[in-house]
Amino acid sequence: MCIDQSKISFNSLRATLKLLCLLFVGLLFSACIDEEEFANTPEDNFEALWTIMDQHYCFFDEKAQTLGVDWQEVHQRYRKQVVGADSQQLFEVLSRMLGELRDGHVNLFSGFDVGRNWSWKEDYPSNFSDTIYNKYIGKQYRIAGNMPYRILDDNIGYLRVESFSTEAGDGNLDEILYHFLACRALIIDVRGNGGGLITAAEKLASRFFNEETAVGFMQHKTGKGHNDFSALQKQTIKPSSRLRWQKPVLVLTNRSVYSAANEFVKYMKQSPQCVVVGDKTGGGAGMPFSGELPNGWGVRFSACPMYDVDKRSTEHGIDPDVNCQLKQEDLVRGQDTIIETARGIVK
Repeated sequence: MCIDQSKISFNSLRATLKLLCLLFVGLLFSACIDEEEFANTPEDNFEALWTIMDQHYCFFDEKAQTLGVDWQEVHQRYRKQVVGADSQQLFEVLSRMLGELRDGHVNLFSGFDVGRNWSWKEDYPSNFSDTIYNKYIGKQYRIAGNMPYRILDDNIGYLRVESFSTEAGDGNLDEILYHFLACRALIIDVRGNGGGLITAAEKLASRFFNEETAVGFMQHKTGKGHNDFSALQKQTIKPSSRLRWQKPVLVLTNRSVYSAANEFVKYMKQSPQCVVVGDKTGGGAGMPFSGELPNGWGVRFSACPMYDVDKRSTEHGIDPDVNCQLKQEDLVRGQDTIIETARGIVK
């Protein structure tokens, strides 16, 4: 989920936060707070990272409930491991510490590696086959806004959205929907979409609503405490003023649907003509922010939690309306079980 992220040095975090308070009151941090200074030593880099997360990460309560994470206990367990550590050892220890949260939006960036935890997708079946996909998309497909699309042989439109890293233009979306005007339904395949620009997800979703619709809620961190949040703020999708789709639409999902793509699925669940088909999404419901350690390494973390219309966190994924998995016997026949299930719903 890409947003305008401020990369901040921990030693200058106090000044940066004061500026943020003046410019974005209530957006990221609503109070001007003092920050402790840290030196460029293994021990202080550890303390700086732990403190940044302790004061600004937004899912500690949820991680405690679902994973049993005790952030104070994590500090005690990992602090002794960094004493006298060289750069490589320090990176490994800090990455393992962040990995306790099992959050795909929590990353440590050095000049030689990226600390990450991708268990949200790597621990599950992919439910997508490039070989089978190539059979469905064929060779005569079109591309608009970096999205391949074609009409399947049963007069159902098929749109592949691999990423929201770029925002499709209005003209691109118009051309795609015009091409599908005679189709009886539209399949939007977001499997494997790891996110990108949340505005790109909103723009595509706006083509499937005829009135402004509540699609969820979000909060902002307002202080150092684990439970210092703003009140829930309603998220809505406004209908596009351009061409909008009025027929059935089926959104295909798997565990690799994450971040902005997870939000897209959340939005589409509120579209009256939409059915979500496939596996549970990967989640990633925390809008990310970034900071910097004394040694120059960057850290990204979830700072603003997102919820569905029932005020349930979508951090750990969204269930489909129709759950199905790729079947081995279908793969042998060159068929995609999830696509075929969606086509069957239309029939």
